[in-house]
Amino acid sequence: MSSETVEAFGRVSRRVGTVFRYGLLASTLVGILMLAVLLVYVLNDAIQPLTADPGWHLTFLLSFVLPTAGVGWWCYRRSYGTLTTGLLGVVMPAVAALYAGGLAALFIDVIPTLVWLSFVVALAVPAGVVVALDRTDRNIPFLVELGTVLAVTAGSLLVIPGLVQEFPTVPADWMVLVLTLGIPEALLLGRWFGGRWGQRAGRIAGAAILLGSAAGGVVGMVTGLGAIPGVALALFAVVPTGLYVAIVVKERPERRVGLLLPAVVVGGALTGELLVGALGFAGPESWVDWGFLTSTIQSGANPSEVGIYSGIVGTILLMFVVAAIAVPAGVGAAVYLEEYAPDTTLTRIIDVNISNLAGVPSVVYGLLGLGLFVRHGGQPTGTLLVGGATLALLVFPIVIISSREAIRAVPDSARQASYGMGATRWQTVKNVVLPRAFPGILTGTILALSRAIGETAPLLVIGAAQVFGVPNSWDSAIGAMPLQLYVWASTYASPAFYTTVLAAGIVVLLTAMLSMNSIAIYVRNHYEQR
Repeated sequence: MSSETVEAFGRVSRRVGTVFRYGLLASTLVGILMLAVLLVYVLNDAIQPLTADPGWHLTFLLSFVLPTAGVGWWCYRRSYGTLTTGLLGVVMPAVAALYAGGLAALFIDVIPTLVWLSFVVALAVPAGVVVALDRTDRNIPFLVELGTVLAVTAGSLLVIPGLVQEFPTVPADWMVLVLTLGIPEALLLGRWFGGRWGQRAGRIAGAAILLGSAAGGVVGMVTGLGAIPGVALALFAVVPTGLYVAIVVKERPERRVGLLLPAVVVGGALTGELLVGALGFAGPESWVDWGFLTSTIQSGANPSEVGIYSGIVGTILLMFVVAAIAVPAGVGAAVYLEEYAPDTTLTRIIDVNISNLAGVPSVVYGLLGLGLFVRHGGQPTGTLLVGGATLALLVFPIVIISSREAIRAVPDSARQASYGMGATRWQTVKNVVLPRAFPGILTGTILALSRAIGETAPLLVIGAAQVFGVPNSWDSAIGAMPLQLYVWASTYASPAFYTTVLAAGIVVLLTAMLSMNSIAIYVRNHYEQR
């Protein structure tokens, strides 16, 4: 029966519902198809696969594509979880290596390792004070603790960096990274391993991470990659990948065969590269290559000399500033509005305004940043701090809304149970609400930062469009990847740029944005399953 009459609903037709469902499916497929066509068009200009020899395509088809497809289908036939395990084993090292390379670029060109060491030492002092106050049995008022920590932090930042930077002898740059990044990572992950698999496993894991970071620096020097990139890749690409493999092997034995997929991908790619080199087949004349990613030349008549390195570094620095400003303030505002603010007319007005601010065009935030930081604040246009603060204003409402939704999702029964145990409101927020809301807060923060990566209008308004080069301080003028694409499209409006470096820059920008969105989706799905 295609339709029937139901009281209070009128005539209900199954045929209309079926048409509506398939109409939605068709519109979704059309949207996906149009996006796929656009991506293929851009990738074709950037990678230029048809410029390779037919033998090159045949070699990689036999050594890479067919084995990868076959193993992937075999994993899928075993279980969907096995396939996702293998896919994550492929994507994780690639994304981790991408961001490890960006971190290495900061320490190579922007942040002197000695300055980094001095501030790490300065911040270690108040961190020690916090730990000491947390372990004391005395009932010290919260405001006294907060004032003590703030006073120690201010004094430490004013005194210790200058003393450290005056030392006559300091470790090598890569050793500084091992000390300041390798030791904390080894301690944290070692403690995590110890709580999960025993203290002995935690000590072994911590020692392996520390030795692996040092070995990364040595390997980087020997291979010519560089000691700093070697340490960064070891800490933020090799260690997470090894941790993932260990978890799968030890805790998910039914899915461990999925790790065969990344092994086939890596082995097939290396085999294909060796074969095409031995047989003399020419590969595609891709514009996305090592030279494009590392070149600092931003203008010129020859597209082959232009690179996007300055934009990558500028984007990374901007994201650091945005995260440092928007995340603490946004999460703090969300906690106050959800846990402390009374339900009054003023609070409801604030709620409405925050929702409205999330939909304001980005160019308006550029005008706000120009008036607030440049004209009234007296800051020069186009600097890193002004650009980061402007983008922080842009994503600030998004961080608040996503954080409030995550906090609101924590059931009230958890709060009431904490109050029933005699905990204060602050203890409940710190120990119950925030840990449960953390996955949602992290997901919303990552999505907000991924939006900030692609924004161009606010940076154009504050005067950062024509600025190129790698910044050497936090108040230096700065560019970003979207600005470079804008300048290439507007200043060098020729087919030579449209079909070459502009397409390559779009691919790099989309890769960064999609990787951040993928991380957010993975974090959300992982914690939802738990």
